[in-house]
Amino acid sequence: MNQFWWYTARSAGLVSAALLAASVLWGLALSTAPRGARPRPAWRLDLHRYLGGLSVIFVAVHVLGILADSFVPFSAIQVLVPFTSTWKPLPVAIGIVALYLLLAVELTSLARQRLPRRLWRRLHFLSFPLFVMAQVHLLTAGTDAGSPLVLATVGVVDVAIVALTTKRILQAQAAAEQRDQNAQAQLVSA
Repeated sequence: MNQFWWYTARSAGLVSAALLAASVLWGLALSTAPRGARPRPAWRLDLHRYLGGLSVIFVAVHVLGILADSFVPFSAIQVLVPFTSTWKPLPVAIGIVALYLLLAVELTSLARQRLPRRLWRRLHFLSFPLFVMAQVHLLTAGTDAGSPLVLATVGVVDVAIVALTTKRILQAQAAAEQRDQNAQAQLVSA
């Protein structure tokens, strides 16, 4: 029972990292999917939201496990305020900032209907620095960072996210060029 909280914190951290990666990948897959005449099934967006919500829950379990564990004692201040931890201060601080970014993305997503679309989109782009910071936290503070399975998984996920992000950027550029061409054609025909 002595190591229960350490295993809880460790496993919840890994699960939250996996859920965050799945949410980012699914969100990118949604935004890069071809837009047809038919609306997308609601379950696709619901799955993205569900993965994000689960990642918040597992981050909370991760933090609670760290607080309850006695091997490396942490206070509430040390898990909520960056650079107050004496154990690996920079990696822990990065994890704390990632926590706040996760909360910002999730809470604004819950309030999406009440926010201007442009503001919500800009806040949702915080998912990218959130993901990077969570990966850095995993690889620098996580006790499983040297595991070949963890490293391979992080590598595969990172390549997939870079590929989907590149695809999304290229799609946005093509759409902007098409809008410009349409606007120029309307000016010429007027």
